[in-house]
Amino acid sequence: MTETPVLHEVTRGLGFPEGPVALADGSVLLVEIRRRTLSKVHPDGRIEVVAETGGGPNGAAIGPDGAAYVCNNGGFDWIDRPDGVTAPGPQPDDYIGGRIQRVELTGPDAGTVTDLYTSCDGRPLRGPNDIVFDADGGFWFTDLGKRRERETDTGALYHARADGSGITEVVHPLTTPNGVGLSPDGTRLYVAETVTGRVWCWDVIGPGTLAPPSGIDGPVGPGESGLLHGFGGYQALDSLAVDGAGNVCVATLVTGAVSVIAPDGTLLDQVHPPEPDPFVTNICFAGAGSRTAWVTSSGLGRLYRCEWPEPGLDLAFSA
Repeated sequence: MTETPVLHEVTRGLGFPEGPVALADGSVLLVEIRRRTLSKVHPDGRIEVVAETGGGPNGAAIGPDGAAYVCNNGGFDWIDRPDGVTAPGPQPDDYIGGRIQRVELTGPDAGTVTDLYTSCDGRPLRGPNDIVFDADGGFWFTDLGKRRERETDTGALYHARADGSGITEVVHPLTTPNGVGLSPDGTRLYVAETVTGRVWCWDVIGPGTLAPPSGIDGPVGPGESGLLHGFGGYQALDSLAVDGAGNVCVATLVTGAVSVIAPDGTLLDQVHPPEPDPFVTNICFAGAGSRTAWVTSSGLGRLYRCEWPEPGLDLAFSA
């Protein structure tokens, strides 16, 4: 990266925002996990509730039918820290179970929420987190699991069809899998694990089918993955997006930044918001031909905008 982007505030007062999706009209669709909504932030900073999802909406993407698909983690308890930062806590008493939801965005049924998947092969989903569609109309999503007082779920990576016709567990176990994204040509899949601070990768050889990554040396990880990059110290990882140059841009917790990792695994930069927040959680891009990006600062409830050094990447589907 030739220069470090400068983040400018778009709005504040969001209820732990994540999963931003850039829309064609210049607004940003995102989830508010604490508010339990799918919301839209307009260019002027105005916040509009699109749908009430319940539980804990955690990630979002536009599907082939123009609807929004939401990873719902079932809900959190919340911790309001003395420094003004909001932090997610363990599984709450009113936990509704993990699920993938479809939200109609247009027409007379706009705002209608449908549960698409709640289980796979008889095993309930626990804490779906992040989602990315492939060009075939299916989607990959991570299930981070849930944390309780004395136990934590193991996580997994899934592939599913947008019409509700099929869901497959592709990699298990994973340790708190969070961000998931595809390379610009769709031939490589990336997954970030929160507590290990590792970004794993695979080659995609067909819809829902992975193979060990070519050109990646080093440790073999879960599901015969390759290690793209491992963070040391107290850095943990959240969601990710891939820019038009193929860089993996992964939100880095505690450090409070977006870390930019080249396709060869080199750490290029870390981009921080103007006010420190240990819960910088997501980034999204406007698309090819644009350098506009948005970053969620969830602990402080803010959305930032910046000009990225590289053009964005067109996702498989948009609205």
